[in-house]
Amino acid sequence: MENIGLIAGNNRFPFLVAQEIKRSGDKVICIALKEETNQNLEKVCDKIYWLSLGKFQNIINILKNENVKTVIMAGQVKHVKIYSAINMDFRAIKVMRSLINKKAGTILKAIVDEFEKDGIHIMASHVYLKHLLAPKGLIVGKKLFSNENKDVEFGCKVAKGIADLDIGQTVVVKDKSVLAVESVEGTDECIKRAYDLGGKDSIVIKVAKSNQDFRFDVPVIGLNTIDNLKENKVRAMAIESNVTLILDKDEAIEKAKNFGVTIIGI
Repeated sequence: MENIGLIAGNNRFPFLVAQEIKRSGDKVICIALKEETNQNLEKVCDKIYWLSLGKFQNIINILKNENVKTVIMAGQVKHVKIYSAINMDFRAIKVMRSLINKKAGTILKAIVDEFEKDGIHIMASHVYLKHLLAPKGLIVGKKLFSNENKDVEFGCKVAKGIADLDIGQTVVVKDKSVLAVESVEGTDECIKRAYDLGGKDSIVIKVAKSNQDFRFDVPVIGLNTIDNLKENKVRAMAIESNVTLILDKDEAIEKAKNFGVTIIGI
């Protein structure tokens, strides 16, 4: 039995990781971020410590005291909160001052590197959840028409482009026109903006970067995503297969089926 560290952000992702770690026979030592993490995570973890963003040295000290040598980072931390983190300790300030830019990926990569310096290994976030990765092909819903497949092909090229520029991972297209591009606001807000601008029957495409670091940045969709697709009358969502997690996979697929939303793995 091993103590596995879990640095938990928001939404369902950390719950599912914690459950799978325990199912494997290991213990979950959780660092819960006060600004993000759901209080109910306490019920799933063996131990939980509540800390504010920016208390970096405290996190490392706790993990070492708990004999944690391996950590998983799971759950979103809103980009704007990363940038506006207050009450940073000296180590966090030192890391932030060393950055060449303040992109989310740059910040998180620097944090991961600091853990590794202290002998704490960061695993890919989806290690325990590979059964939830999107398969290739039609996952649920009606097949796309030829023009819709062309939208997917067009949107995938655009999405890869913005992802590789570290802007976002999602674009929304319609009739080979880009309605919205994801930035720091996140996927849900991007989809809402696309509906405001282009109306119903858009196609959402979500991909990973070509050099995606899965230790801190795994593309994820879940039940909230499916609700958002319905509310904004999206025709289909295309997600990159074998790298995108579908949280609560069976329930999400059933919900999409009931809503008449197509999801495909590309």
